[in-house]
Amino acid sequence: MKKILLTTLCLIGFLGFQDLNAQETENTNGPNFPKLDTSPMDMIIHRNQKDEVIMRVIYSRPQTRDREIFGKLVPYGEVWRTGANEATEITFYKDMEIGGETVKAGTYTLYTIPDEKEWTVILNQSTHTWGAYEYTDKQDYVRIKVPVRNSSQKIENFSMAIEQKEGDAGANLLMGWADKYIKVPFSPAG
Repeated sequence: MKKILLTTLCLIGFLGFQDLNAQETENTNGPNFPKLDTSPMDMIIHRNQKDEVIMRVIYSRPQTRDREIFGKLVPYGEVWRTGANEATEITFYKDMEIGGETVKAGTYTLYTIPDEKEWTVILNQSTHTWGAYEYTDKQDYVRIKVPVRNSSQKIENFSMAIEQKEGDAGANLLMGWADKYIKVPFSPAG
């Protein structure tokens, strides 16, 4: 009887020790989070002089990785999601004027059609889309054309920024990748 009791206690102690080791391993290794996306998501925000948010852009930033970008990876004359992964999303918190067109406050998908000399910039009313696979021009709200500019330095990751216009309430949304960039002019409507 003593042998059975001693064996049982040893077995319970051994199993308890194993359980402690399993918990320790779990605590040391931590949760299994995914690796960083190769085209991480980013966001830019534009504020006015009163520090009110005017515009927000959420987009993903693919890398050049020694690839030929425009005309090859991003074909000329075809609708592009303007980044990677989900299509780029732009939110206006006030009515805006873009290239002479008035855009009501709201959220839109920002597509582009790159070409060698100019890009067509599209604000589309269909939101929460992956890539440009669901794109239809029937949902276009505004289309404007802007000239392509050469960058003096290589832009490894697709990038966006806001450039404030001097002495004006307006700004330019800059979009660039590889050795090219564009400026999309906008200002408060009214």
